Amino acid sequence: MKIAHDVTGDGPDVLLLHSTVCDRRMWDPQVPALTAAGFRVTRCDLRGFGESSIPDKPWNDADEVAELFGDGPVALVGSSGGGQIALELAARRPDRVSALVLLCTALPGHPKSPQRLAFAVREDALLEAGDLDAAVELNVDVWLGPEAGEEARAAVRTMQRRVFDLQPPGAPEPEQIEVDWDLATITARTLLFSGGHDLPDFREIAERLAGTLPDARHVELDWAGHLPSLERPDLINPLLIGFLGNR
Repeated sequence: MKIAHDVTGDGPDVLLLHSTVCDRRMWDPQVPALTAAGFRVTRCDLRGFGESSIPDKPWNDADEVAELFGDGPVALVGSSGGGQIALELAARRPDRVSALVLLCTALPGHPKSPQRLAFAVREDALLEAGDLDAAVELNVDVWLGPEAGEEARAAVRTMQRRVFDLQPPGAPEPEQIEVDWDLATITARTLLFSGGHDLPDFREIAERLAGTLPDARHVELDWAGHLPSLERPDLINPLLIGFLGNR
């Protein structure tokens, strides 16, 4: 069974991959703008998020997302953990992925900063104490920058709580199938965003990828936290459409 997803519009294919703080609803501010600009937009819920439950056997996120590809080339837009999946897809299927937009992307094996480790300790302590409301608020405070309004904060609050519902604290860690892949096989042109108010890990990753991928550009958003597409869609949407439309 395919993961939960929806498709809107007609035109070149764009596939949106959400952050692991959120689910596919994080792209609500982008879908109308992208479809109005002439794109066919697919967005999905990864396993354990939104409307996609965790299966009873191991799975690979990138393989499940690839089942949603159309017949032609696809541009991938990934936020944080969704960016990491986009990178895996671009590395494993370079003939199918035409472009990458990576917003504060994660990268496997990148060393965690003291700030990120401290966040994990705080979140674990709240979850172990059973204080899910406080754990949700911690995530809202850490991952959203100062430009985020109450609507964005409420959205992240709702989506993060859904993550805890589907992946209850203390439950066995879901088993995923790991597939080896190499950044060197990526050929897609790439636009990387990082946020000036985000944890330093994600700026470091963007800088590293900009120096590694063959056709990549890094833009640091001095106003942004970790989820710029939710914080200021009025600023992100034109950048996104401009890059994707430059075929």
